[in-house]
Amino acid sequence: MVNQRKAYIYALGTVLIWSTVASAFKLSLRTLPPAHLLLYANLMSVLLLGAILLCRRELGLAIPKDRREMLRSAGLGLLNPFLYYLILFKAFALLPAQEAQPLNYTWAITLSLLAVPMLKQRLCLREIIAILISYSGVLVISTRGDLLGLHFSNPTGVALALGSTIIWALYWILNTRDSRPPLAGLFMNFLCALPLSLLYCLVFTELRMPDLGGVLGAAYVGCFEMGISFFLWLQALKYTVSTARISSLIFISPFISLILIHFIVGEEILPSTFYGLILIIIGLVLQQVVKHAKTDS
Repeated sequence: MVNQRKAYIYALGTVLIWSTVASAFKLSLRTLPPAHLLLYANLMSVLLLGAILLCRRELGLAIPKDRREMLRSAGLGLLNPFLYYLILFKAFALLPAQEAQPLNYTWAITLSLLAVPMLKQRLCLREIIAILISYSGVLVISTRGDLLGLHFSNPTGVALALGSTIIWALYWILNTRDSRPPLAGLFMNFLCALPLSLLYCLVFTELRMPDLGGVLGAAYVGCFEMGISFFLWLQALKYTVSTARISSLIFISPFISLILIHFIVGEEILPSTFYGLILIIIGLVLQQVVKHAKTDS
């Protein structure tokens, strides 16, 4: 049933949640190592998604029908949340939130690049220009405006942030082949990732109980970033008359996020971050315009 007003409400709710996650990541990582944040957030997301499915009487839809479906859940869970968030949290641990967050927004550009070899799609000249514009923004942010010197603020952190976009884009390309209801599929992916998260912590870290700040941070990340935001976005897609009408709202999120990073995390926002983000958004908008033009033609 189409209800554009409801679609906008759900979409704005999603955007507001996405605007808070960079600050939540950074604050949580002050008390939790990246692997521990992943484990506890993963656990909270599984509990929340399971509760939502139970309330909707859809929990049975998440049960794999055969071995192939179980292996798909395990493979997708390995990508997201396990590898994606482990790499992303490590990037946030190394970089200021104002740098890691805009770099993570280039996942849509990475998706276009991966679609060329994996989906046999072609890039037109305007899409290539959009990609170059976005990655020029990445260069501005990661060098903090020192384009001539090319001195990166933290090469490892930048590599991890950009690497996480590859994992995310790969996950969504493979996820298009999943015929299960999206919420049920996500629940199984996260459930399969939980033992991986625990095993990683046991092997590579000294697992300990988090303090109250760590618990609250992991609960927020798990419930809102990994759970509620996905549910709200699915509801927005369900009610909207056109995906394009709500997709444009996404571009508000990184700017709100910078404001929250400044006032909550306490980072002084650099001019290079703002200008680089502008370039990234221009590239993403241009890419969307080209995609819609291709669809309409």
